[in-house]
Amino acid sequence: MAPQTLPHILSFLLLSFSIFSKLGTTTESTASSIAFTTLGRSRYFFDLFFLPTSQNPEEPVAETQLTDGFSVNYNGFFPSLSSSLLSSLLSSSPPSSMDALLYVSERNGSSNIYLDLFVPAKGGGSFLLPARLQFPLLRQSSHLSRVSMKDKPALAGDDLIYVSTHEPSSSPRRSWAAVYSTHLATGQTRRLTPYGVSDFSPAVSPSGNWTAVASSGARGWSGEVEELKVGIFVFRTADGSGRTLVVDHGGWPCWADESTLYFHRQSSDGWWSIYRAKISIGIGVSLVSVDRITPPGFHAFTPAVSAAAPKLIAVATRRSSSQFRHIELIEVGDGGITYVEVTRPVRPNSHHFNPFFSPDASRVGYHRCRGRSNGGSPPLLLESIKSLAPEAFSLFRIDGSFPSFSHDGKRIAFVGLPGVFVVNSDGSDGRREIFSGNAFPTAWDWKREGVIYTSHGPDFATESTNVDIISITLHDDDAKSQPSIKKLTSGGKNNAFPSPSPDGKWVVFRSGRSGHKNLYIMDALEGEAAGLQHLTDGPWSDTMCNWSPDGEWIAFASDRDNPGSGSFAIYMVHPNGTGLRKVVHSGEGGRTNHPWFSPNSKSLVFTSDYAGVSAEPISNPHHYQPYGDIFIANIDGSNIQRLTHNSYEDGTPTWTPLFLEPTDVAESLQGSARCNFDDCHWLNIKGEVTESLHGKSC
Repeated sequence: MAPQTLPHILSFLLLSFSIFSKLGTTTESTASSIAFTTLGRSRYFFDLFFLPTSQNPEEPVAETQLTDGFSVNYNGFFPSLSSSLLSSLLSSSPPSSMDALLYVSERNGSSNIYLDLFVPAKGGGSFLLPARLQFPLLRQSSHLSRVSMKDKPALAGDDLIYVSTHEPSSSPRRSWAAVYSTHLATGQTRRLTPYGVSDFSPAVSPSGNWTAVASSGARGWSGEVEELKVGIFVFRTADGSGRTLVVDHGGWPCWADESTLYFHRQSSDGWWSIYRAKISIGIGVSLVSVDRITPPGFHAFTPAVSAAAPKLIAVATRRSSSQFRHIELIEVGDGGITYVEVTRPVRPNSHHFNPFFSPDASRVGYHRCRGRSNGGSPPLLLESIKSLAPEAFSLFRIDGSFPSFSHDGKRIAFVGLPGVFVVNSDGSDGRREIFSGNAFPTAWDWKREGVIYTSHGPDFATESTNVDIISITLHDDDAKSQPSIKKLTSGGKNNAFPSPSPDGKWVVFRSGRSGHKNLYIMDALEGEAAGLQHLTDGPWSDTMCNWSPDGEWIAFASDRDNPGSGSFAIYMVHPNGTGLRKVVHSGEGGRTNHPWFSPNSKSLVFTSDYAGVSAEPISNPHHYQPYGDIFIANIDGSNIQRLTHNSYEDGTPTWTPLFLEPTDVAESLQGSARCNFDDCHWLNIKGEVTESLHGKSC
């Protein structure tokens, strides 16, 4: 790093600290609430399980659940615990026999790393679970900037090694993911990743002396959905020194011994495969050789190895004979390679993720969704997410797309793609379907109670597709009566994203009637039959519009900087067409979408790839865009703040003046998991046709 670079970055971080500490006093004068959706995330819960590495495939044993069935638990690690660490955790002499599990959990609205200790029952045997001792390992600081994603944990002695996103990067679209070391007895934390660099998927060597990571180096994120352009770096675990690039194309490293690394990458033939790197560690670190382990014909990724059995590799696979990813064991011997299925004989119709070995290699762990089926409709409730400024606003994830609050805050409308639904904001009375067709998004009329605007027709469609604006009027005085539907536009041409003016007279919307998606304003009651105002005009896409509560501005997303590229920025314009200005852009190729005004019209909430990507996409269920966090900013583009930290696709936020108490109601939904998600669509098997929305927008 150049000497002049570090002061610049430190100044940026100090500025971020100042902004975080002022959040809530300068942005909003009264408490409010923000709600957003995450693709699929509200519909599943993960737990960690294990199976023995040696079993009869004809008579498979049942898997053992490791985590407690509470919230979302993933990316496990079986640690070897030092006696000093055990003594500090237990404040007493530890039992002579104890099993342990390290993992990530999203319980209580934020991410943390937990250590569970399992005390064997009397009479011997492990995981009989008469007692579970559970420790959150990272202290919940009151410092606002500590809201972050914590991931991929490992232990090196008494030091916890993990990824965190709590420090902002120095530029847009550069990931905030970095590797840190925390001494668990003292809480002292050291950043091991250099500033200006993004690191993912750390793995600690058997000695604990070295850590390998998948790193993008100083390069920003250019929007890779399938495979990040990362290489394998190795550095000293103690302080991050001796950092050396050993493999220029590879991710998810793991150590077999101090000179052997396994990793995955997409091969030139298109198949994700496991590779083995031999390295030499002396005065420095150097690469000796790289060999491909798995052949073409199936995908293999996210490898794990144990020093106790260095020729045994656990991997997740996708084979042509299954629609699900499964855990397999690969044994590399002198006579060739053998494969043993682990999870498919036990649970053939579930996805299994990111394997890990016990220290003695007798068990292989993984995480999977614990739900029983892909069907059903659980009650719609809000999941409380830890807010940067809880005194200013609460933050919620909702199981529904394009949510919007009625202006008294008592009801929420959202779409199910298909269907439009309404639910009380306190979760009472269940959800009510008010329109069965495919629709997006939702917005409530400011003056006429019970009137909701949406657009009916295909989403992610071309300018000429038949999509029209409709209003839906609820008749609450007669519970048995059906809502009234009125069509406000005619002729299709992709009319969508209606947003009413606060005086109740007008609706701004997006239309492709000119051959390009631009903004128009029409009468709220009579629709375009009463005439149209052409608000924006040009050979680009202006879309996702939102009218400010004070009536002064209309915010929208536009690709006018590079039409057709899929790159969107947020703009604002006065309703009379004057004052056009750009508010937020995450950089060339970046996406910043779905703006929504704060109740006082001084801020915007939106979704953006401003913070890049937080984990290797292949380690997660399918997301069309494995980035996209929720941000807020002032309407002049200043004071950009990141609200969500995860590896999911967060989007379609809304902002209401109603302050909802941040009760963690999601934890009561544990029996409603539906496991309704796909594997990554881009893992093509034998030329199967897959769906990809990368580069597209509604």
